[in-house]
Amino acid sequence: MTHAPVSSLDTAAPNAPQDVWDTADIRRGHLRVRTLVNVRWMVIVGEAVLVAAMAFLLRYDAPYLACAGVIAAGAAINLATRVSGPMQRVMADREAIGQLSIDVLQLSAVVSLVGGTANPFVLLLIAPVTLAAATLPLRPLLFVAGLASAASMLLAIVYLPYPGSERFSLEFRVIAGVANIAGIALVAGYVRQSVVEAARISLALDVTQTVLAREQRLSALGALAAAAAHELGTPLATIAIVAKEMAREAQTATVKEDAELLIAQAERCREILKRLTATPDRASDAVHERLSLRQLVQEVIEPHANASKEVRVEAIVTGAKDLKAPDVRRLPEITHAFTTFLENAVDFARSEILVSARFDADTITIEVRDDGPGFAPDILAKLGEPYVTSRPGAEGSRTGHVGMGLGFFIAKTLLERTGAEVTFHNAKPRGAVVAVRWPRSRVEAS
Repeated sequence: MTHAPVSSLDTAAPNAPQDVWDTADIRRGHLRVRTLVNVRWMVIVGEAVLVAAMAFLLRYDAPYLACAGVIAAGAAINLATRVSGPMQRVMADREAIGQLSIDVLQLSAVVSLVGGTANPFVLLLIAPVTLAAATLPLRPLLFVAGLASAASMLLAIVYLPYPGSERFSLEFRVIAGVANIAGIALVAGYVRQSVVEAARISLALDVTQTVLAREQRLSALGALAAAAAHELGTPLATIAIVAKEMAREAQTATVKEDAELLIAQAERCREILKRLTATPDRASDAVHERLSLRQLVQEVIEPHANASKEVRVEAIVTGAKDLKAPDVRRLPEITHAFTTFLENAVDFARSEILVSARFDADTITIEVRDDGPGFAPDILAKLGEPYVTSRPGAEGSRTGHVGMGLGFFIAKTLLERTGAEVTFHNAKPRGAVVAVRWPRSRVEAS
């Protein structure tokens, strides 16, 4: 079974492209003025140190006045950028392209004055491209990288020599330019891939936090509703009885007394509601907050028992001899995670899904096992990571679910936050197995 994560937040919009999620955080640039200014100062200081070393340590004969002028121009541009607006402002893509292109040209001008590609410091051209790879979308990055590559090749031909540079032939300079282009491509590609992966992980974790917050709110709302119903039951029943009596005995001597009783009970209801609103954390229902292991399993499979006429969902609870089945805490993370696993199993099982719970003195284990074809080898190796899916278009799915590859990642993350160890493997001769194991102390109700 080529399983894919399933979750309500793991569903693509009807007409959304598959890469909506995995590039959402890098479709727009996020190059801030502060970042550009700080990096520029580092480059300008590096240029100044390079020129000073050539002049005073190596005592090369070079056009240092021209070099100083180009470096000063770069510093002036950076100062103008610094005072042009708030340092936290994020640049638009066109503005960022313009600024980084100026940096490429300024660096090229300095290097051309001190030997071109014969000068090993031509590697400084990688700096603006690296910054673009880390902060800009793909098209602006390609523009800046292309400009830096063109400058690298141009510097093999257009340059002012410095002492000793005449030993380097044109062929060497061209090869040095090509090597610089290779360095630009390698570093930019490495940084770009790192940024993409970081953005995807960040987005997936944000989705996980959203799911957890939603489940916690629903759980708290359920406990609050149970507590309110419990506490308001008696006064509301009294009000109902008195109202009936008033309807039957209107215009009698008891009307006044009944009306006063109604007022008192209504006031009592208002006080209870006020207390629940002011201290919702004290409104939890001890009965609602704990359940037996068997109840937990039944609660997990109940929504899926009739999900498909083709698939039968069964449950079994077993334990060590002489041990009583434990009561566990009602945790929304567990409910949400096993909903994901069971929905996935229903999609790919042939005829049966078995949810088995086992316990001993130290651990509690719950497994979801189906009789489908099992996890595909390439999916199994990465299952539990974000954006791992083999059915982006709902291929092979009974439910028609369009996966984005986040469901198993979210489920695994939520379960691990409860102290669980989550594993995925294929059963023999067929079928997929998801096993979740906890130390009893992490989930057992006290």
